[in-house]
Amino acid sequence: MKLGGSKMVTPVFDVDGGDAPLDEYLPQNGNRGYRVSRYELDLEYKVESNRLAGKAKITAVTTATVAKFAFDLGPALRVAKVSVNGSRSVKFAQHRGKLKITPAKPIPSGAALVVTVQYSGTPKPINGFWGEVGWDELTEGSIVASQPNGAASWFPCDDHPVSKASYGITITTDSPYYAVANGTLVSKQTRASRTTWVYEQPEPMASYLATVQIGPYVSHTTSAGPVPMKAILPQRLRQNFEHDFGRQTEMMSTFERLYGPYPFAAYTVVVTDDDLEIPIEAQGLSIFGANHCSGTRYFERLVAHELAHQWFGNSLTLGKWKDIWLHEGFACYSEWIWAENSGGSSAKDKARRVHTMQRGLPRDLVLGDPGPAKMFDDRVYKRGALALHALRTTVGDDKFFPLIQEWTSKYRYSTVSTADFTDLASRYGCPRTLWDEWLNQTQLPALP
Repeated sequence: MKLGGSKMVTPVFDVDGGDAPLDEYLPQNGNRGYRVSRYELDLEYKVESNRLAGKAKITAVTTATVAKFAFDLGPALRVAKVSVNGSRSVKFAQHRGKLKITPAKPIPSGAALVVTVQYSGTPKPINGFWGEVGWDELTEGSIVASQPNGAASWFPCDDHPVSKASYGITITTDSPYYAVANGTLVSKQTRASRTTWVYEQPEPMASYLATVQIGPYVSHTTSAGPVPMKAILPQRLRQNFEHDFGRQTEMMSTFERLYGPYPFAAYTVVVTDDDLEIPIEAQGLSIFGANHCSGTRYFERLVAHELAHQWFGNSLTLGKWKDIWLHEGFACYSEWIWAENSGGSSAKDKARRVHTMQRGLPRDLVLGDPGPAKMFDDRVYKRGALALHALRTTVGDDKFFPLIQEWTSKYRYSTVSTADFTDLASRYGCPRTLWDEWLNQTQLPALP
């Protein structure tokens, strides 16, 4: 190599450069060349015709010199206009779930990137390995359930959990319906038969946690503080809700005492007028089906599970999907934590029962890297909870809960990995052998 006489060439990023996927579990998702800091979504939705028109303003910073870049966007939505840094002199094309954009000239590394996209269509869930995820219709209204890769069904985005940003979401829809999105409702204005709802979500949020819920709902305050809590649901379900979700305030207090402060400004539960197979996690809120509001408290463990995700999954979000046990193991263990703090079975008893059941299941899953086909396998949830109970048993409560509180504080609003957690746990006396047994082997270890 010559040290002189040559000119340094800045590498140019091109979306078609053939780079390795950001995540092997979702090889088509996520994009290089920029980092998003803000989404501003202005949406208009017609319930009866399931028609969505949107304008997305995406603010980012380039991480390389970009000649071309892309966003994830589902095929049901068609783009009409694109501008980059105020210029319409751009080329764009949609292909295989990507919106590819070519500005008039390359944008240097470290530069501001402000992209405006106007689009419309009949939104549909994205069909993939895990079924259909994203924007879907209800009997009356709509629901968004985007985990893990459904955000692109309703807005152009960098649809990977490592990409966290603040959001402003504006929804205009038919006036009889209530529209809910992440964050704080900052304004509501009705004109004729249409109502516009404006929400602000300042804390960084992964795209799969962004949501819009529309239906024939009423709003009901369930707690004024210290963490404000409310329910948005059909009026017919309110009495059942009062019983089924009646201990949520105690639940919140328990988790704050054991896990650290609740990470967001408020917490909202949406109950749809339709039945849902499972509840849905979103940042600052959770969505349950009418069937979960039975008046029997049968699903109270799920109420605890979804609330716990606000710490584990929403504030602290995995960087790669192979680490999903950091979300689901913690949420499942929180079901047991709530039970033992509310007069139910101890976590020790629940761990013993679950361990006995797990012994009879196939030994073909590695908790620390289950593979895309098994990332939502119930064994990830249960074995993740068992691993946490093994940690708790090994180090004792006087170290376990301070460890969890440092975990939620140190990585608040951040992206995390299994290595981050195991490294922190080692400072509290957890031996590395425990993680090798629980996270890296197909065999089910014995409980300590």
